[in-house]
Amino acid sequence: MRVTTLDYHTAGEPLRIVTGGLPDIPGESMLAKRRYMKSELDRYRRFLMLEPRGHADMYGAVLTEPVTTDGDVGVLFLHNEGYSTMCGHGIIAMVTAGLEHKLFEVKDPRAIRIDSPAGRITARANRDAKGRITSVSFLNVPSFVLEEGRSLNIDGREVDLTIAFGGAFYAYVDAEPFGFELVSGEASRLVELGQQITQEVNQHYSIHHPEGDEELNFLYGTIFVRGGELPGHSRNACVFAERELDRSPTGTGVSGRAAIHFSRGEIGLDQALHIESIIGTSFSVRCVRETTVGGLRAVIPEVTGSAHISGEHRFVLDPHDPLQEGFFIR
Repeated sequence: MRVTTLDYHTAGEPLRIVTGGLPDIPGESMLAKRRYMKSELDRYRRFLMLEPRGHADMYGAVLTEPVTTDGDVGVLFLHNEGYSTMCGHGIIAMVTAGLEHKLFEVKDPRAIRIDSPAGRITARANRDAKGRITSVSFLNVPSFVLEEGRSLNIDGREVDLTIAFGGAFYAYVDAEPFGFELVSGEASRLVELGQQITQEVNQHYSIHHPEGDEELNFLYGTIFVRGGELPGHSRNACVFAERELDRSPTGTGVSGRAAIHFSRGEIGLDQALHIESIIGTSFSVRCVRETTVGGLRAVIPEVTGSAHISGEHRFVLDPHDPLQEGFFIR
């Protein structure tokens, strides 16, 4: 087995983009391709995401042929536990890498049409006067609030939360009652509590996308939120998959945040939110237009962030290696 990759990071969160070595992934939809890779090609995910070639917080992307007639490219996203339905930081990095390294053909760089398991994503590259890509903006899938004002009992303490969708479902929790500043020194405590909340929600609540495929019907993670000193500024810490802690503000997460604030009347259309990550990097997000999903009020968010190359790799599997498909230690 020989697999080549380009490694990028978006606001500190890694993305390992496969550029060669994988078999074709059949399927008439991105969810079908996701199912095929999960059942038939999962050894490649483990090979690239887990140790000794990856690490517990690695993230990846596999580019595919589009499944729509007007699409430019399809994408599947990988992590330590499996396959996500959408990934904002991944879109930003794959578009940057795709244009910088000509990984796929683009009909219009101002409207790059990406097929994801969650639906159509439309992205554009923002460039400076010298033509360098300075950031990528993308229009996400319709994002909405599923449940407002829910609560859970965690170790004898009531935890208030809101469940919203921004390409995946998250539970949004106020960080201040727990004393979190949302800084890197709190990582282990955030992961423990975030994982516990996600597990409890998935066990006790029914998560249902009113118009989407049943494969979307699960809570992907928990996002802790802390308001900033300036209006429109705040901080996120997202715990997802198998105890992963996002280094970026989480593109799908800030999309859900925008839907929450819009539904509460706290922001209007085209009013930008600037959301920092646990390491201080940031995304901006705004609601471009209003729509509905299965009778629920929803918005189309636009997320903007920057990605940078961090490496180029050729991974080779020694046939005598006893750790061929990697291992996971947390």
